[in-house]
Amino acid sequence: MSSYTYFAGFYDALTGNVGYDKKARYLLELFKRHNHEPGLTLDLACGTGSLTLELSRCGVDIFGVDASSDMLSIAQQKFCDDERQTIFICQKMQALELYSTINTCICTLDSINHLPSRKAVTDTFRRISSYLEEDGLFVFDCNTIYKHRHILGDNCYIYDMEQVFCAWQNNYFEKDNKVIVTLDFFEPCGKKYTRYTEQFAERAYSREEMTTMLSEAGLYPETVYDDMSFEAPGPESQREIYVVRKKKHE
Repeated sequence: MSSYTYFAGFYDALTGNVGYDKKARYLLELFKRHNHEPGLTLDLACGTGSLTLELSRCGVDIFGVDASSDMLSIAQQKFCDDERQTIFICQKMQALELYSTINTCICTLDSINHLPSRKAVTDTFRRISSYLEEDGLFVFDCNTIYKHRHILGDNCYIYDMEQVFCAWQNNYFEKDNKVIVTLDFFEPCGKKYTRYTEQFAERAYSREEMTTMLSEAGLYPETVYDDMSFEAPGPESQREIYVVRKKKHE
């Protein structure tokens, strides 16, 4: 799996339309609807820390974990610029090791899809479960099979921005609903361009597969929402949001 060495430098430019402030407010409303007061919160696969920062600004006690040291360097700088402090840890999701238990875990922007195998997903869920307090909440989103099959597919996209020109090419494999993404970045350098290439894969799972993997880790899905809403997903939903509770011991 890619370490996003080059992607890190262009990540914020390419995700400028995400709306992290809106996403933070949505998560806070979601917590309220599920009668959950977020205590110590982990932003798993936090990337360059944009959502981590927005939630910190909203008063959430939050820290971040990501496998890319390049991403985390940018995240740390954002917190310094905002005169805030938190901890960022460089770890793979499936090898998560924390210094304490957590009350809440979020994992956004399809990061679960980026795990290389079903085993890696199950290992990640088990790691989260081992650190999540009883009755704690785990909220994550993921791309759907529909999106992989009909939207990403074998399509190509072009992003022409001042900072970078990016050619995004997908290769879809129906057998395991996997998309291999190849990114070619062209960074202006005087009258020339410097080219960088990054490649990673995303794999989509059915609701049944995801629920099975969660239950094997002692995690119980309370509900699944359509992206950035509180409505049930439809057959053409591109992203689903899982709200998962850590089971209490009986």
